[in-house]
Amino acid sequence: MSERVTELDRVVIRFAGDSGDGMQLVGDRFTQEAAVFGNDLSTLPNFPAEIRAPQGTIPGVSSFQMHFADHDILTPGDRPDVLVAMNPAALQANVGDLRPGATVIVDTHDFTGRNLAKAGYSASPLEDDALAAFTVHALDLTGMTVEAVKQFGLSRKDAARAKNMFALGLLLWLYGREVDGTVTYLETKFARKPEIRDANVTALRAGWNFGETTETFAVSYRIKPAAMAPGRYRNITGNTALSYGIVAAGRLAGLPVFLGAYPITPASDILHELSKQKNFEVTAFQAEDEIAAIGAALGAAYGGRLGVTTTSGPGVALKAETIGLAVMLEVPLLIVDVQRGGPSTGLPTKAEQADLLQAMYGRNGEAPLPVVAPQSPADCFDAAVEAVRIAVTYRTPVMLLSDGYLANGSEPWRLPDVASLPRIEPGFATPPSDGQRFMPYARAPETLARPWAPPGVAGLEHRIGGIEKKDGTGDISYDPDNHDFMVRSRQAKVDAVARSIPALEVDDPGGRARVLVIGWGSTYGPIGAAVRQVRRRGLDIAQVHLRHLNPFPPDLGDILSAYERVVCPEMNLGQLATLLRDRYLVDVRRLTTVRGMPFAAEQLAQELLTHLTEISQEAS
Repeated sequence: MSERVTELDRVVIRFAGDSGDGMQLVGDRFTQEAAVFGNDLSTLPNFPAEIRAPQGTIPGVSSFQMHFADHDILTPGDRPDVLVAMNPAALQANVGDLRPGATVIVDTHDFTGRNLAKAGYSASPLEDDALAAFTVHALDLTGMTVEAVKQFGLSRKDAARAKNMFALGLLLWLYGREVDGTVTYLETKFARKPEIRDANVTALRAGWNFGETTETFAVSYRIKPAAMAPGRYRNITGNTALSYGIVAAGRLAGLPVFLGAYPITPASDILHELSKQKNFEVTAFQAEDEIAAIGAALGAAYGGRLGVTTTSGPGVALKAETIGLAVMLEVPLLIVDVQRGGPSTGLPTKAEQADLLQAMYGRNGEAPLPVVAPQSPADCFDAAVEAVRIAVTYRTPVMLLSDGYLANGSEPWRLPDVASLPRIEPGFATPPSDGQRFMPYARAPETLARPWAPPGVAGLEHRIGGIEKKDGTGDISYDPDNHDFMVRSRQAKVDAVARSIPALEVDDPGGRARVLVIGWGSTYGPIGAAVRQVRRRGLDIAQVHLRHLNPFPPDLGDILSAYERVVCPEMNLGQLATLLRDRYLVDVRRLTTVRGMPFAAEQLAQELLTHLTEISQEAS
């Protein structure tokens, strides 16, 4: 039988199985192979919320979705074109997301009566018309894997674990990818376990060879490399990019980095990554709790280091009092909040943007601080550098709002030209030369920043603490007028950050749009994809995205007032929309979701079309 090769411009694949089936590894390896080939890509890992959900149940399903293409893409895709399901629960949990006509590859090995019942099936969907809308390939992936690796003498349980590599090999063949990169990865990963190494490599090659020789798949697919700007690229997750941004910022400022952190999903990977960077003067301290973590980071900042603490929403709540102390002390401190679904423990492995108001106001008293948000996994690098620039320049704690979607998702990252990155000047205080008293709360004219005076320097002795300081001298002061002045000065310092924010770039081809879509953080991809879909219909619509959430860019008010309607999609109940309505008195329309998953671009495009229709009807 001759193989037929079909050219595609893009495809969305989802691997799904039990949390122990290695779906994240399979997805990551397929992503790496696509990245090396030169495709543009975007990924969406999806983890169970419970550490050990019952095996074979829907709560225990883990999945990894990837979208790769021969052109620029912005999201991991709305609906998969291909689903690889390793058990009935994986099929049940994901089949509703598929496009009609999608390809479904099912491991039949676990389709027993018991497992079907666990997944909520009364009968096997492989034996009735439940999957009639799809192209289904029912294969005993587990059985073929066990047979392929039997020469290595593993137990049946251990042999069956390599089924994920068999599935990966099959999908690599199906989309014209070689296995060499993954073979090298497996040989390195299992170098000290030769039987496990050889079994996984054999299963991988067996899956590829099965696709090559079987008549089950009459068609394979090819997706050409994407056209990208010249440069050196690597695939990167948001947490890794953010970690590298922190390291880079420390080097740009000439400051050793101190991370005080307590493990919490989905921020823990930053702690793991920074703990590897000792060669770059990074100290990673795993504290006993969130309060100790930020206390150590603040102490390091007072001592003249780049203090950083990382957490998620619940941790920010615990850190709130110390963040207020950092506002009072006026020293640089970076607080990274990788947001997740809340409240309380909420949805710890899912994404949400619901910590914006907490970042803005979640402290006692008037305790303002700048807030910065990255828009994509790769942009986490630049956002981290920008947040540190603000913290060091203006002597203030800064909140960096990432989220689980950005943290775990990945995309190609063009490595920056290190020499072109602007230096961050720490500007440490120097002792007065004229014998005058050091004034720890004297402010620089442009930034209103107070001097950064680490302890142990003769002539820079001063008092710190959480009680109000006297302007200039830093002495304890209970004077009402002084307190009013200091509160307003700290607010004015944050407001002064706006002078260093570049003008916003409004995406409005032709300048004819009447509707503006505004977003922040990880909604950048879905908004951009939805706007593209609307424009393909020949309609005008504008888009602008915010990195700086406090203070807002100075030209934002003029931009909002230039459009008849402003629409704000958010993964919360409308927090940015509330801030914009309050600040600019603009009737910002909310588009919200709190499902723990990013917006679907198709759904968002339909919502935007509704707004365009309403505007047209109002005009007529």
